[in-house]
Amino acid sequence: MTQTQKDRPWLIRTYAGHSTAKASNALYRGNLAKGQTGLSVAFDLPTQTGYDSDHTLARGEVGKVGVPISHLGDMRVLFDQIPLEQMNTSMTINATAPWLLALYIAVAEEQGADVSKLQGTVQNDLIKEYLSRGTYVCPPKPSLKMIADVAEYCYTNVPKWNPMNVCSYHLQEAGATPEQELAYALATAIAVLDELRPRVPAEDFPALCGRISFFVNAGIRFVTEMCKMRAFVDLWDEILKDRYGVEDPKFRRFRYGVQVNSLGLTEQQPENNVYRILIEMLAVTLSKKARARAVQLPAWNEALGLPRPWDQQWSMRMQQILAYETDLLEYGDLFDGNPAVDAKVEELKAGARAELANLDSMGGAVASIEYMKSRLVDSNAERLNRIERNETVVVGVNKWTEGEPSPLQTEDGGIMVVDPAVEHEQISRLNVWRSERDDAAVTAALAALREAAQTGANVMEPSIAAAKAGVTTGEWAEEMRKVYGTYRGPTGVSGSVSNKTEGLEDLRAAVDAVSDKLGRRLKFLVGKPGLDGHSNGAEQIAFRARDCGMDISYEGIRLTPEEIVTAAMEDQAHVIGLSILSGSHIPLVQDVMARLNAAGLEVPVIVGGIIPEDDAEKLRAMGVAQIYTPKNFELNAIMGDIVTLVDPQNIAAQ
Repeated sequence: MTQTQKDRPWLIRTYAGHSTAKASNALYRGNLAKGQTGLSVAFDLPTQTGYDSDHTLARGEVGKVGVPISHLGDMRVLFDQIPLEQMNTSMTINATAPWLLALYIAVAEEQGADVSKLQGTVQNDLIKEYLSRGTYVCPPKPSLKMIADVAEYCYTNVPKWNPMNVCSYHLQEAGATPEQELAYALATAIAVLDELRPRVPAEDFPALCGRISFFVNAGIRFVTEMCKMRAFVDLWDEILKDRYGVEDPKFRRFRYGVQVNSLGLTEQQPENNVYRILIEMLAVTLSKKARARAVQLPAWNEALGLPRPWDQQWSMRMQQILAYETDLLEYGDLFDGNPAVDAKVEELKAGARAELANLDSMGGAVASIEYMKSRLVDSNAERLNRIERNETVVVGVNKWTEGEPSPLQTEDGGIMVVDPAVEHEQISRLNVWRSERDDAAVTAALAALREAAQTGANVMEPSIAAAKAGVTTGEWAEEMRKVYGTYRGPTGVSGSVSNKTEGLEDLRAAVDAVSDKLGRRLKFLVGKPGLDGHSNGAEQIAFRARDCGMDISYEGIRLTPEEIVTAAMEDQAHVIGLSILSGSHIPLVQDVMARLNAAGLEVPVIVGGIIPEDDAEKLRAMGVAQIYTPKNFELNAIMGDIVTLVDPQNIAAQ
């Protein structure tokens, strides 16, 4: 039925940030001038994991996957000439969410903004970090407490701010089925609401529920993804009404932002990604009942590296054409009453309810982290198996692989590369900041922050005071580490002998034969140096190596090159595999190779990641034996390479 008035378009965002606060500010202002209606800030990995730019673990990571924000001065520059009171800003930040929100509020106050009018979101979802993305700092329980601190503070002081995006996006990136994505995200929301409930008067709790938003992923299976969003709407309404007694329907609305799927974007024939992104966007915009409040799209070249401003503009134009040129927003829901849609929605809801009941029986989301992680690794392994067996067709990857060279990949390779000098410049600015601040004020602010954390008080007020005093990101996070401790999440990969043999018989025989020659089981050490927490690739390599009969060692994310080389010596590894997806492969691999040489360890090293060919040549010159990028999706071929690399007969022939 035609409406008398068009619906307002969703917020149009581009997930962006790189190099420096100054460069990112120019990018934001440029995108706003091109018609973007909200900001979505990407922070670099040191900022996300609570380290200053000069920390050992930050080496090679500064400014790579987002903007480095080490202190209030950086935040000022990031939002220079951008009036925050008029802006709707999403910040993809989790472990350090209280701190980055504190810096944002401090800058808004400096601009003269009415803080109560600020609008935006901090992601602030730590549970999915343990499952998929790895930017956690502290253990789950204190992390849950800090999530609640942000929500409680915002409810009172920044009422239009979304204090949490329950983020199912990275669950799908880690391999979640639609039912798992629904269940694990909703279980996370339940854990947060259970934590918040005692903190506010009963009459205020429904309004607090209404501020919890979601951030989801839309994959290529268009009908299923659209039905998943309708299922989310129904299940969230059901949970808030039945579990929490929220009577007002407006507080039960499922409010979500979306970034469509990056997992399915291909390095092969990357121009095809434009169509994938468009189709995925339709899943979260066509159904009015389940339409996103904010949409951000990846660029066609995300599988190659960092998009250029033109690439981001192209993705933004896609949203604008749908919102302003088509008649979509003139109509009601296009899918109401459709029997195929209704049946699929009910099927997804039934599957999600069953998995929610399973998690509930284990004590809820926090108690089930290890279980959920192992299930995601299993699901991702099955997804990759289907692609390898050609049961799932990926155009240009396992079917119709012949094609013309892409004219979009110009002399710059079709991507933007961050200048390595950025890191040194950021560290210099950080040192100047430290030298010019009032040390006594910093010491007092850190003491007040520590006391709040130790006594269980809300950390937001002392965090804002610390921001104004000149405290750095690393100093704030270190106080949290001191009080709450650190944490290593489960890997989801068991080291026990596997009984999965289907299709692996020849490889298992080859591993056995080489192991006999070596005099012991082929030992494969998989390591993730640096701060990159995207562990899906490393997990799947370790998973398949174990299934092929190798003795694997995989300790998870966030290891220093020194720790990896020490482990290789202790384990007497026959081969080392390094996985780095943040773009910091050159300095980190260089460090590992130098340490191996210094230790006199002649062990072949293989590297996986999003690695441009120019960088691949540099890695080979360092002595790296094999390099794998997303186009190398056939894991069995990689396993065959490993067997060949460590075969004493081949080594002797070289």
